[in-house]
Amino acid sequence: MDRTIRTILLEWGSRKLPGVIDREIDLSSYARVKPAKIIVLTGFRRVGKTYLTFHLIQKLLERWSREEILYINFEDERIPLRTEFLTLLLPTIRRLFQKKVKFLFLDEVHNIPNWSKWLRRVYDKEDIRFFVSGSSSKMSRQEIPTELRGRFLEVRVLPLSFKEFLRFKDLKFDLERVEYVVDEKAELSKALDEYLSYGALPEIVLADEEKKIEIAHSYFQTVIRRDIIERHRVNNEEALKALLRLLLNSTSYTISKLYNTLKSLNYEIGKSTLMNYISYIENSYFMISTPILSFKIKNQLQYPRKVYFIDNIFINSISTKFSKDYGRLYENLVAVELLRLRAKNPLMDFYYWRNPQHEEVDFVIKIGEKVKQSIQVCYDLSDPDTRKRELRALVKAGKELQCDNMLVITEDYEGHEIFKNKEIKFIPLWKWLCRSRFKSFQVS
Repeated sequence: MDRTIRTILLEWGSRKLPGVIDREIDLSSYARVKPAKIIVLTGFRRVGKTYLTFHLIQKLLERWSREEILYINFEDERIPLRTEFLTLLLPTIRRLFQKKVKFLFLDEVHNIPNWSKWLRRVYDKEDIRFFVSGSSSKMSRQEIPTELRGRFLEVRVLPLSFKEFLRFKDLKFDLERVEYVVDEKAELSKALDEYLSYGALPEIVLADEEKKIEIAHSYFQTVIRRDIIERHRVNNEEALKALLRLLLNSTSYTISKLYNTLKSLNYEIGKSTLMNYISYIENSYFMISTPILSFKIKNQLQYPRKVYFIDNIFINSISTKFSKDYGRLYENLVAVELLRLRAKNPLMDFYYWRNPQHEEVDFVIKIGEKVKQSIQVCYDLSDPDTRKRELRALVKAGKELQCDNMLVITEDYEGHEIFKNKEIKFIPLWKWLCRSRFKSFQVS
């Protein structure tokens, strides 16, 4: 065990760090936060947690040495999944290096039994700043072990924002004037279409087009195998895969409907097991399910939950739909962007709204107990009946929820309209995604 630790640490000392493209998340401030906290990076596999870590390490190396900044990836197959490895880690570091370690980066450490108890002990005892990352919700604010409560800060990492995507593609636009320049607007529209179709996972964004779908399939298989089946010891693997296919081809679900559909397909699975499988899928950060906005808990449990996925490429590459559903891709992208906003504001949450007449609003934003905004996502508003239906639902929701901040996210239309004596704003998707440059459209 001691030899394995020594080998891994010495390899780190000579490892060349990869080049990194700047992202909107900057971990530098977390390295200086007082009092020192355990910084926990969470999120779906391959969203860039490790590269964000390396970017911070590169900055820290401008002041400290490799002996003072150590990184260990616990998915290294040489590392035994035993608590003893952690117990021996710091004593081995002290024997191996003359300088005292100041920063310890632990990637996927939750694979080790009793990791949180060890981390609390050394955090309380040692003057070391810890950065911990993982692709399991065991690391999230909601499920972090009790012994670490009050000692950590969570940083949620998501796929690239649209502005980050443009940076990765080395595309530069003056966002204040791009819509008035024909060539630039065409190039921006092409970039948005790629963002909608192939998603925003960093490796896929940088890959050649013919490799993007192949890489997405490999991610999907890894999530199924490692983050769901192996982690949760799922026995009914075929039922799980059938469930995932159903969800990827759906925009909403209820447990009863999923149960009946799987039963009709001859999959033997109980409702409680089905609920567990859905929680496993969400715990892997692969899927987001949104409840109806209701003050009655019974309604939240009985009504369908709308389903979104962490990246559009999974809808395009794994689902069995043969044509591109721009309406769904737009809405899924908005859901992920709202997740990004929620990561920055823990008091924020989002729901959908529906009345007994089945009129629906895609997203309702709450901050604390107050509804702040209602949003319809409408790729195509050219049909007058569709337009009227979407706006009517917005106005009815606004009246019921006492919120006059109503927004429609469109393909290309921007403006303000009065409908039923209420003002409704319209904004193109690309501009909403770049909303920090257009403050009037930010969630207030």
